Amino acid sequence: MQDGKAALVLFSGGQDSATCLAWALERYRRVETVGFQYGQRHAVEMQCRQHLREELIAGFPGWSARLGDDHVIDLSGLGCLSETAMTRDVAIHLGDKGLPNTFVPGRNLLFFTYAAALGWRRGIRHLIAGVCETDYSGYPDCRDDTVKAMQVALNLGMDERFVLHTPLMWLDKAETWALADRLGGDAMIQLIVEHSHTCYLGERGQRHDWGYGCGHCPACVLRADGWRRYRSDQ
Repeated sequence: MQDGKAALVLFSGGQDSATCLAWALERYRRVETVGFQYGQRHAVEMQCRQHLREELIAGFPGWSARLGDDHVIDLSGLGCLSETAMTRDVAIHLGDKGLPNTFVPGRNLLFFTYAAALGWRRGIRHLIAGVCETDYSGYPDCRDDTVKAMQVALNLGMDERFVLHTPLMWLDKAETWALADRLGGDAMIQLIVEHSHTCYLGERGQRHDWGYGCGHCPACVLRADGWRRYRSDQ
């Protein structure tokens, strides 16, 4: 049975998806999460996402009753197909078309498709993802037009009314930090700093004021710059 007050968050364990999870918990009666194991180089994010869920339950009693089941889907075939810096131990650089080689072709399209299939089975029609085309690496599957087209395709292909929500689409990283602050205050900020993972290289040994990471990959640079701008506005 479809539950109009339930949502499914595409939850990687990173800053953006953690903020989206908080956003969903503020708005929906039941919130489930889904993660994808696709052979990513930074597989440590799969551990971080569990820590994030545990800390949310422990630290936010108003949200804990709403946080439902977690699901992990094996998409390892995608990693086998992808010759990218996200799925291989190679240096990060710009490719011929101006896209960084961290772009995994088809990744978000598959994520949305599998999330919709899971939502169809679970009676959930609201899908929430942290994609953004403001502060991002130019990935075409993060664009608003792509998400809108994907929503149309899913609704036609499954004969249902899915709604794809992208709360961060028009926010830069500083505004994403600020949104997390508005949703959960300093406790939410500290949770993201300590337990979320963004670094493409999977580095968890080096602690910065904005969290853990190598400090120089594109994901770390965006996160760190957003943190500095967010803190300067406080």
